[in-house]
Amino acid sequence: MKVFIDADGCPVVDETVDLCKKYAVECVIICDTAHVFNKIGVTTVVVEKGADSVDFKLVNMLSKGDIAVTQDYGLAAMCLARGAVPINQNGLIYNEKNIDELLFSRFVSKKIRRAGGRLKGPSKRTPEQDEKFIRTLENLLKSEN
Repeated sequence: MKVFIDADGCPVVDETVDLCKKYAVECVIICDTAHVFNKIGVTTVVVEKGADSVDFKLVNMLSKGDIAVTQDYGLAAMCLARGAVPINQNGLIYNEKNIDELLFSRFVSKKIRRAGGRLKGPSKRTPEQDEKFIRTLENLLKSEN
């Protein structure tokens, strides 16, 4: 098992790396050229900037049972199709039951924005969200070790 991080805009890179080191699990950070990550003991893969270039690289590197940290619903759906376990930055584990609803809400939001509507953005990140993410990822890592 490996843990892959969709690092473009990911607020829990450090937490993920720390847990991977704690449980001796290989961690791979994937980002585009607009981001720089230099984490000791972690593989960093840099891809060219482009729509979904990080997503496609990550999905092509996945194996069944790997964990993918992403906030992108589309990427999460592709990870599920590959037999991986996608988790978001707030500790939500994407699964076959919740992914369709999440993709549909993304579709509706995009439709509203295209029509000139505005939607409220995400609220400021809280320490509780970090704690929930850490608990959830740690439980996943424990169950594999």
